[in-house]
Amino acid sequence: MQIALPTFSEDQAEAFDRVAEVLSGVGIDLADGSLTPPAEGKANVLAVLGKAGSGKTLLLASLTKALAAAGVDIVSGDYEGRRRKDRRTLAVLAPTNKAASVLRLRGVPATTIHRILYTPVYDPEYERIAEWLAGQGTRPVVEGLTDLALDRALAFFQQVASIPGALAAAGLRGSDFIKGWKRREDPLDVGFVDESSMLDDRQFEDLREIFPTLVLFGDPAQLAPVGQSGEMAFDKLSEGRKLRLTRIHRQEGDSPILDLAHALSDDSLGFEEFERMVERAARSDDRVVVSERVDADLMARSPVLVWRNATRIRLITAFRTAYGAPDDQLLPGEPLICDGIELPLKHRKKRIDLEARGLIKGAQVIYLGEGTRPGFAKLHVVGAEDPQVSAASIVKIEKPDEEEPFIPHAATMGAAFLHGAAVTIHKAQGSQWETVQVFAPDLWAAAASGRNEAGLPLWKRLAYVAITRAEKRLIWVTRNRLARPHAELGVADLPRPVPALKLAAHDAEPVA
Repeated sequence: MQIALPTFSEDQAEAFDRVAEVLSGVGIDLADGSLTPPAEGKANVLAVLGKAGSGKTLLLASLTKALAAAGVDIVSGDYEGRRRKDRRTLAVLAPTNKAASVLRLRGVPATTIHRILYTPVYDPEYERIAEWLAGQGTRPVVEGLTDLALDRALAFFQQVASIPGALAAAGLRGSDFIKGWKRREDPLDVGFVDESSMLDDRQFEDLREIFPTLVLFGDPAQLAPVGQSGEMAFDKLSEGRKLRLTRIHRQEGDSPILDLAHALSDDSLGFEEFERMVERAARSDDRVVVSERVDADLMARSPVLVWRNATRIRLITAFRTAYGAPDDQLLPGEPLICDGIELPLKHRKKRIDLEARGLIKGAQVIYLGEGTRPGFAKLHVVGAEDPQVSAASIVKIEKPDEEEPFIPHAATMGAAFLHGAAVTIHKAQGSQWETVQVFAPDLWAAAASGRNEAGLPLWKRLAYVAITRAEKRLIWVTRNRLARPHAELGVADLPRPVPALKLAAHDAEPVA
């Protein structure tokens, strides 16, 4: 089956053909849509590299559609049907839920790296529903589920190919049908990895074990993972394995945000001159704003991006003070950032459960309120397909000039969180928001420090990453001030979950 491809630029067409050539060599022919069993012992890693606006996402989406049209199974990470000897597979991966959700909103069925490394174990009764939805079984009869509930599940799945989402539409909770998680034992086939500049060495090696054919999509102008000396995973590849997209495809009506980002490649450009460029852009286009104050209302859903940790802590303190948040408790609607899982090794299964629900390091979360058990919190995981989670939570909020954070919400062990009203630019990589606030005094401090990273002034790398997090609007904040919020914190803006059915035979505690 042939698909209509978009009109590619010369560099995009060259990259598409090169990836197609590699796929043909492993038995996936995009030209005639034929599939043959994979050849043993062949390993391929390619990198598609380009700056923001160079068309990496368009190329990734086009390759994904072409593979699906050729009959390659798209593995989502939420459910895998019965394996076939002749099966060829593709997984589209991103480092975080937020990054994966950006791709899903563009029609690419992406999942997180973690959801591919660990696969779900379904309750046998509900696995029959999953098999039916995936076209591998007949319509089941399940005690406690009406025909109307199954119809809702099918209608959802036909719109969004997500098994957990379809089961949620039927009124089920994840704890009803997923009984655990296991480390993937069998390799897959082809892997596409977006935002690959965020990959650390361990993740890269894990992916190479699973995927004989791996294509990394990344931006070499971004910041390398902390602790890797400015080196990214694709830097280890030979030049012949790197496909470079050099043409910049501007957004409809041009993009002043992309113009500013790409102006940073000028070696002679200094910070003061760049700030004048931002001011000129703001005078001519309302998609760029220069403000003397940080917008507190916006911080609740889109964090201020900063360089220095001390700045982050001061802004978080000002945010909580402006909303009247007490030291000893969180208010519903406060943003959090997952800082990892604090569990001893003997609780490995619980760790996998939490991470599989999206509570991986760097995940953005909104606090909804106290959970049903002591130490538990109700959370909304931003970007997750099943975002509502109740988990044992430890929230740490740093305060200026204090070594130890105060802890307004504490379980003895579980998912650990920092406040998310402000985040460092490093941690913002892989995420995008409609509107982004960039704290310019921190970028000036980075410029004044004279520091370089991987041969470029640090302030330019920081500015490039921060600016390109904005999808539609950039706010350049020039002063260390906070505007008072116009409304109270709340959660009414978040998507409402589908109510769970009461299934007496399958009652389960929330995720522990």
